[in-house]
Amino acid sequence: MNTKEYIAMEEKFGAHNYHPLDVVIEKAEGVWVYDVDGKKYLDCLSAYSAVNQGHVHPEILNALLEQVKKVTLTSRAFRNDQLPLLYKELSEMTGYEMSLPMNSGAEAVETALKLARKWAYRVKGVPRHQAEIIVADGNFHGRTISIITFSSEALYRDDFGPFTPGFVTVKYGDASAVEKAIKPNTAAVMLEPIQGEAGVIIPPDGYLKQVADICKKNNVLFIADEIQTGLARTGKLFACEYEDVRADIVIVGKALSGGFYPVSAVLADKPILGLFTPGEHGSTFGGNPLGAAVARASLKVIRNEKLVERSRQLGEYLMEQLSEIPSPHVKEVRGKGLLIGVELKPQAGGARRFCEAMQEKGILAKETHDHVIRFAPPLVIDKETIDWALPSIREVLNMK
Repeated sequence: MNTKEYIAMEEKFGAHNYHPLDVVIEKAEGVWVYDVDGKKYLDCLSAYSAVNQGHVHPEILNALLEQVKKVTLTSRAFRNDQLPLLYKELSEMTGYEMSLPMNSGAEAVETALKLARKWAYRVKGVPRHQAEIIVADGNFHGRTISIITFSSEALYRDDFGPFTPGFVTVKYGDASAVEKAIKPNTAAVMLEPIQGEAGVIIPPDGYLKQVADICKKNNVLFIADEIQTGLARTGKLFACEYEDVRADIVIVGKALSGGFYPVSAVLADKPILGLFTPGEHGSTFGGNPLGAAVARASLKVIRNEKLVERSRQLGEYLMEQLSEIPSPHVKEVRGKGLLIGVELKPQAGGARRFCEAMQEKGILAKETHDHVIRFAPPLVIDKETIDWALPSIREVLNMK
């Protein structure tokens, strides 16, 4: 079957909840993917930062293959020999005393929300079922009913109410707005250090530190959603580290499994995460031995291949090169590490056509919020490959 046949089949039998580029990928390795017609592309999206370690990384693949021959799932009704090791290695790498593994990022966000509410009732003394959680406009934390409740994107919300109470939305990047929104019943403030889905929106310098300080002063938890920004993507293990902020709760996912398997986790110290008791929260697949083995190998690759340093160095280079492109269409280039957004002017005709033009030249990037092209290649990319891509990117950004 060729590309057109696969697309026709997908359009006929699949729900139309995505608008992908018309490329049908059948294999991948490192930073490269290959379509069913044999064409090779540079992946500049990394599955929204899920493949920071590169596609089909051999060490993670080996860990998966070895584990899948032994045991894949026990449920949490029984213990397995991989989960304790993942707990320990997550703690050693991140500095948090405890973790709770889930599967998807949205599940981990839901877990953090439940945890913050329980903390509010058991520790802070908020009247039961009256806890509030402050979030920021432009956020993207997932697509469950409770999460879309506090989305400011109409497309995610309009046909899916009624919504879940207990959330207050403030302007992103405005610490004073957070402070004004805090009330006696406020349990937590949850933010993305950089809003990826909103178009790689970076808050003003000092914002995260100010919010963290405001939370501490008011006995409110600070939750950092680092699902996209964490695990080396921005040139730090966590993006909050740019402001020396240690969140009370950190949410990770995506690159925690290197793209092999859905693995996410909530990280916190024992006074917070130790509040959960048996039966209150869980997941059949969360913490399964296959996922734990894959996550352990994924963390090892981040550490051993120094992906934090690579992201910072190569991100600075790519940002510099993109910023120097004299394009009449570009409004701004922004980012940290290898999470970079190129915002186009409104009259440019939208980012989609530029992404389609890059696809023709063997580069896969994706538009976000209509006018932003996101460049986020796997962190194993090298300077030579970036230099290979730059002439084509320059040409596309200067097309009529």
